Amino acid sequence: MRHIFNIIVLVLALTMTQGCIEDSFTDSPSDQPAFSVDTLHLGTVFTDEPTPTSRMLVYNRHSKSLSISDISISGADAACFRLNVDGVSGQRFSDVEIRAKDSIFVFVEATLPEAAGALSADYEASLDFTTNGVRSSVVLAAHGQNVERLRAVTIDTDTRFTSEKPYQIFDSLVVAPGTTLTIDAGTRLCLHDKSKFIVRGTLICEGTPERPVIFGGDRTGNVVGDISFEIMSRQWTGLSFTATSTGNRLSHTLIQNTVQGVAINGDPEADYSVTPQLYMLNSRLRNSGGLGFEAVHSAVTAIGCEFAEAADGLVYLNGGKHSFNHCTFANYYLFAVLSGPAIQLSHLSVDPKTGLDDGSGLPYTQAAFDNCIIYGLGSDLSHGDLTGTDVFFRRCLLKSAGSDDDNFIMCLWDTDPLYYTVREDYIFDYRLKPESPAIGAADPTLTSADAATDAYGLSRGGTPDLGAYVFTPPDRPE
Repeated sequence: MRHIFNIIVLVLALTMTQGCIEDSFTDSPSDQPAFSVDTLHLGTVFTDEPTPTSRMLVYNRHSKSLSISDISISGADAACFRLNVDGVSGQRFSDVEIRAKDSIFVFVEATLPEAAGALSADYEASLDFTTNGVRSSVVLAAHGQNVERLRAVTIDTDTRFTSEKPYQIFDSLVVAPGTTLTIDAGTRLCLHDKSKFIVRGTLICEGTPERPVIFGGDRTGNVVGDISFEIMSRQWTGLSFTATSTGNRLSHTLIQNTVQGVAINGDPEADYSVTPQLYMLNSRLRNSGGLGFEAVHSAVTAIGCEFAEAADGLVYLNGGKHSFNHCTFANYYLFAVLSGPAIQLSHLSVDPKTGLDDGSGLPYTQAAFDNCIIYGLGSDLSHGDLTGTDVFFRRCLLKSAGSDDDNFIMCLWDTDPLYYTVREDYIFDYRLKPESPAIGAADPTLTSADAATDAYGLSRGGTPDLGAYVFTPPDRPE
């Protein structure tokens, strides 16, 4: 027993001795902390509001503890930045200890003032660490973007939004009946959490290949790791058009990060034969937590458009008259199991079993899909048999294994278009690889005159490709 006791005493003594060694501090000027970054970039953020929190690690790679006598921020823009060191907030810290072979977190936030005399400006400060009489530094850098803030706004006179500054929208923006909102090329609309964009009048977006109009959330940077807020849905409610809305046009427009992408409700008694309720040219709808696009008793023309990433399906049509020409429908939604087919059709015809209609008295859905690609995760169509309906797929590439009939004409069945998309790497690029069977496979007689060029400004030529995008060689434009 005494022998065991002596062993225990010896182990305790060694442990205490070792502890003393670990807890002793080095005072050598050559022993300095190491940092996980040389420059901590906070990204591009709107001025006059807090940035997301960025973090870095401070390492002690030595065999003795370090005592950092001072941690502080210096430089002309120092007042813009705030610190949290190992869980404690403040502007300056003294005698911060890091045990041997250990590390601490430093968190940094900033609120950047409005850039004077410019639309944006760079802000920079030095995060200084003084250890054993030696100072080492990490650069803090952020880019501040001035922004036009709109809160619960109703536009009741004809208005134009310019690209001079982004527009940050809180709560809602409503275009009143009889009023037109025109949005210039290159304009960004950044919508805050739960905000709505409602069009009761007319919306005209005049984007170009080089300068699209962009609707998206107002979050910047990454959610976590390499996942950017740019691919995250449910950041704002979505774009909706009411039955009083007419003559809408979205040219080279990107709509992303929504709960419900675009919803358009038409007037079943309106005459849309001359001008559709919504005309979309070379536009993209991406990253919706619900349906990507919904049209009820409306009239929609979509040319050269991409419909992608929507948890409940890409397109839902109920009644109305619609035309989709050279469009790509691709659902590789990342954050949930898909709950519906890519294209969902409703209110198509009398019930083939009973010979009865639904009693609504409203006209049935009419839709034409020409030279389109419908391929992605999940099923592509809600209806495989469209006999007796006024819905047609002509020269389309489909995921389904089917065969042509009176409603499916010259289609490419059970065929992979070979996108550049790599879902696990967060790459959602629906242009075509060189070996794609969709290259040169479109029927030029079905190509709309307005589909002469794609969203990148590339000509479709005399032997056009299927889908929204013109094939380019491997050194394709970004």
